[in-house]
Amino acid sequence: MDKTLLQQQVCEHLEADLAMAVRAAQTAHEAATHEENIAENKYDTLGLEASYLAAGQARRVEEIRQALHAWRTLQMRDFDEEQGIQLGALVLLQTADGRRQCLLLGPDGAGLKLPSAWGEVMLITPRAPLGQQLLGLGAGDEVSSGPQRWQIMQVI
Repeated sequence: MDKTLLQQQVCEHLEADLAMAVRAAQTAHEAATHEENIAENKYDTLGLEASYLAAGQARRVEEIRQALHAWRTLQMRDFDEEQGIQLGALVLLQTADGRRQCLLLGPDGAGLKLPSAWGEVMLITPRAPLGQQLLGLGAGDEVSSGPQRWQIMQVI
C-alpha cells in the first residue's frame, strides 16, 4: 500500500475543497459589500447577515489552508514498532465477526474516505477517541469504538 499516494489524494481533495471555499467566501464578501445590502433602517439586517456569512466563509478557507499545509508537510514514515502507531500510519482493523476497517491517521480531514487497494480508507485524527486510542499501539492490540471492539491486524 502506497501511503504517499493516499497523502496525495488527501491533498487533492483538500485543494478542491479550498477552491470551492474561496469561491464561496468571495461570493459572500461581494454580497456583504454590495450597495443593495446597505441598511436603510435599524431593522434591515441583510448586510449584517451577509457579513457574518462572509466571516464564516473566510474562517473555513483558513481552516482548509491549515489542513492542506499539515498534510503537505506530513512525512509518511514506515511503521516503527518501538514508537507504535503515529501520524501517517495506515491501520487495518478487524472485529471478531470479520468486519474490517482501514484507517489513515492524519493531522486533519477526519471523515474523508479514499479508495485504496485495501478498500475504502477513512481518515481519522488523534483528536477522535479512536485515534487517541490507536497512538502508540501496534498489530495484535485491541481498541474499542463504542460497543465495538477492533483488533489491529496490520499497520503500515
